[in-house]
Amino acid sequence: MATPTDIHLYTAQTPNGIKISLLLEELGLQYKVTALDLTQNVQKEPWFLEINPNGRIPALTDTHTDGSSIRLFESGSILLYLTDRYDKDHKVSYPFGSREYYEVNNWLFFQMGGLGPMQGQANHFLRYAPERIEYGVNRYGNEARRLYHVLDDHLAKSTSGYLVGDRLTIADISCWPWIASHRWAGLSLDDTPHLKAWFDKVLARPGIEKGRHVPKRHSALDPVSEEDLAKRAAVGRAWVQKGMADDAEKLKK
Repeated sequence: MATPTDIHLYTAQTPNGIKISLLLEELGLQYKVTALDLTQNVQKEPWFLEINPNGRIPALTDTHTDGSSIRLFESGSILLYLTDRYDKDHKVSYPFGSREYYEVNNWLFFQMGGLGPMQGQANHFLRYAPERIEYGVNRYGNEARRLYHVLDDHLAKSTSGYLVGDRLTIADISCWPWIASHRWAGLSLDDTPHLKAWFDKVLARPGIEKGRHVPKRHSALDPVSEEDLAKRAAVGRAWVQKGMADDAEKLKK
C-alpha cells in the first residue's frame, strides 16, 4: 500500500516531467497529480508561477516538516528533495557523505547540465526549427551521441547494471526518460549495447512502468515511422515558434 503524503505533482508528458512520477512510484508514495497542458500555456498562468517562477514543469508542493507548505521546482532539485525526505531506508539512494552519494550526484548533474540540454537542443534543431540548419542539427546531435557513449562506457564497467553501486538511484531515474526519447532526437541505441541493456533493465521495473505513464500514456517507445514523427513535429513546431516569438516580444517591453 502506498505511503500517504501531501505531495502534489504538477507535470506533463515530457522527459523532465516523468522523472518525478518514476521516483514517486519507486518510493511507493501517494501523490496528487495536476496535468498541465503546455500548448495552452497553463504553465505561464499566475497561479502556477507562484509555484515555479520560471514557468516550467515539473513542479511539486508538499507539507514541510515545519507544517507549512513548501514548493519545489527544477527536476533535479525535486529528485533530491524526495530522496532526502522520503527515502530514509535508502531504497534508491545512499547515505549522505558516502562515496556513492556523491557519485549519484555526479550522474544527476551530468544529466541536468549535459544530457538533457544537449538532447533538448538536438530535438529543437531537428524537429522544431523553422528551417533545417545543418550546423545546429549536427552540433547538438553529435554532442548527444557523445554523451550516450559516455554512459555506455561507464555502464560497461558496472557490475549491477545501474549507474551507481548496487541499486537504482535518481542518477538512473534522471537519465532514463531522455534515453527513452532518443528517436525524437534522431538518435539510436544500436551502437551503445551497455546503455541499451541498462535501459531495458530499468524499464522492466514495475515502478518505472507505472510512473512513465503519468500524467498520460508515455508513447516514446511506440513503434512509429519517420513520416509520423515528422507529422507530430509539424504540429508542435507552430506552438514552439509562437512561444519563442511571444517571449521575445515580452522582453522588448
